[in-house]
Order: sequence, then structure tokens, then C-alpha cells
Amino acid sequence: MRRTVLAVALATGVALSATSTLAQTIKVGVINTYSGPQASLGDQIDKGIQLYLKKNEGSLPAGVKIELVRRDDTGPNPEVAIRLAQELIVREKVQFITGVVWTPVAAALAKVVDQAKVPLVLANASAAMLPTLSPWVTRMSLSMWHAGYPLGQWAARNGLGRVYTAVSDYTPGHDSEQAFTKGYVDNGGVIAGSVRMPLQNPDFVPFLQRIKDAKPDAVFAFLPAGRQATAFMKAFGDLGLSSAGIKLIGTGDIVTDEELPNMGQTPLGVITAFHYSAAADRPENKEFVAAWKQEFGPTSTPNYMSVGGWDAMGAIVEAIKAQNGKVTAEKSLELLRNWKNAASPRGPVSIDPSTGDIVQNVYIRRTEMRDGALANIEFETFPQVKDPWKELNKKK
Repeated sequence: MRRTVLAVALATGVALSATSTLAQTIKVGVINTYSGPQASLGDQIDKGIQLYLKKNEGSLPAGVKIELVRRDDTGPNPEVAIRLAQELIVREKVQFITGVVWTPVAAALAKVVDQAKVPLVLANASAAMLPTLSPWVTRMSLSMWHAGYPLGQWAARNGLGRVYTAVSDYTPGHDSEQAFTKGYVDNGGVIAGSVRMPLQNPDFVPFLQRIKDAKPDAVFAFLPAGRQATAFMKAFGDLGLSSAGIKLIGTGDIVTDEELPNMGQTPLGVITAFHYSAAADRPENKEFVAAWKQEFGPTSTPNYMSVGGWDAMGAIVEAIKAQNGKVTAEKSLELLRNWKNAASPRGPVSIDPSTGDIVQNVYIRRTEMRDGALANIEFETFPQVKDPWKELNKKK
């Protein structure tokens, strides 16, 4: 009897040991904004990550699973983000970090991952210089030059002779202003004036009144997506700039898909340049939006940050699969820097291995009514755009 019990125990122990050996958990740290006035932005990224993992975790190698370890940076707080990243790397031993809404946070994290040799996969954060801060940074979102530069070219070629620029006073705003100006002026446009608006608690009315008095053909605007963009749109409508014949153009941040229902009718006719619209007719996008609504509710709408989270998680999953779950930092980085996806909801995308930045289509869109609701309708494409800032500043 004792021999039998011992034999069973040993056999069970061996079986458990074998199972333990086969099972492997890959930890992915997610640093995101989950609280505060801009929590909706982090929520979009997080849902994109969740949805991709739910739909594709079955494709992971046998015995391999992914554990998401989430941390809240509470907003654009670099000091908080540094502490969280150090905790994730040292205590949780994560093998990838992703998420990240804000450029200041991404810049701070670049230094941490560079020292620790942990891949950072940015789902958002759009200052052009970010991937240059460390070879361990790969970006799945956009540089503001991706949107601003082609829109400047389009505006100059389509009868907007004088444009006033109005951007938020931080790095993505500065990038947007410079990108639009470069594309616009090089194609014959004239800048009628420029203003940089405070990032914190801005009152848009004085700025827009100044612009109205200048009587440009259009205003080019960049603001953080969400509540600020809606407040700007409301002020634009209340001051009657459209009635005065002044058009509104900008990066897609000013009319993000999920925020359109809060903006009234002012966005009608607004022209934007961006890499994603929830209204796009691509089959992959229709499938993505349908899955999103099934998972998060019929009134929930994905935006560009959602797709950033989706593709960031997709790149991480593909890196894990390519290594059959036996993940090393160096091999993961190599795979991330050479990642491609011909069927992203936004269209074909890839990473430029020389820069770590995304290569993607940029769409010119018009905000119109579709099926009784506002939607960003793509009508012109700049195909496979590499970050123009990096292209224009290549070493010769």
C-alpha cells in the first residue's frame, strides 16, 4: 500500500513537474492613463489590447500564455511612469512594456528601457523624436508629421491660400505646427498667423476671436483628443468662424470617432488627415468594429488609440509566436523592428527597421453624416507614409 501511494505521488509529481515545465507565462507591462480627466484615452488603448488578446490568444504556442500587468500613470506624469516601469521590470520581471498615451511619459520610459534592455512598444505618444531616444522603442501609432505634413500639401493644392495655425503648446502640438507648415509653405501656401494654446485648462475663445479677425481661408488645429477637442469645436461654432467663411482643418485628433457624438453639428465639413477612421470600408476594419461593439457595447466606438493598442498587442503576440514562447529581449526587438501586418484595421502597416517608426497610409477625411451620425469619411490616400520628419532629416 505504501509503495503504491509513493508511486502515485511520484508519478503525480513528475506529471506536475512536466506541466510546469511546459507552461510559460509571458508578462507584458501596460503603462496607461486609467484615472483623471483623460482616462478615456487610456481606456481606448486598453480595450484595443484586451480585444486583440481575446481574439488571438489561442494562436500562442502550446503552454504559453500572456499576463497583462497594468499600471496607472494618472496622466502625463513622467516621474510616476519611471517608478512604475522600474517596478514592472525589477519586481514583475515583464518582458515587454506597452500602452503609453503621452509623449512626456514615453520620453521618460525610453531612458528606463534603454538601460534595462526591455522592448517598449508604443500604442500612442506621437512626438516625432520618440523612437530616436532608444533602439528599444518601437512605435505602433504615428508621428504628428505623418498627419500634418500630408495635410499641408493637400491644403496648398486645394485652394486654401492662407491658413492660420492653432496648436496646443507641447511637443506634439509643435510637431503638428511645423509639419503642416513645411508641407503647406513648400507647396505655395501662406501662413496667416500662428498661436500656441495652453495645454492645461485653456480658454479657446480669445485665440479663436483673434483668428476670426485675421480672416484666413482656414484654421489648422491640433489639440489632444477628447474633451479639449470638443471644447475647441464648441468655441469654433459659437464664434461663427464657419459662417465667416473660415474652414477648419487639422489632424484627426480634433474629430476622433468616439467623441463626434459630443460635438453637435460643428464638425460637418471639417477636413482632417489621419491614419484611421472607424467609418472606413476596409473589410478588416468592419470586422474590427463589429468585434469591438460586440465586446464593449453597441454604443461604444473604437478610435485611433484603440487601433494602436490592437496593433501593439498584435506585434507582441507575433514576436512571442516567432520564438515559440522562448522569449529573449534581443530577438523580440529584432522581430518588432521588422513587424508587418497587411490586414490591420487601418490598412497595411509595417515598422521601418532603420527608425523603429510606423509606415502606414494617411487618409484625408471629411466629417459627414452617415446613417444619421457624424463619421470621418476617407476620400484621398497618401500611401505608405514613413515619418516625414525622419525622412527630411536623414543624415546625408
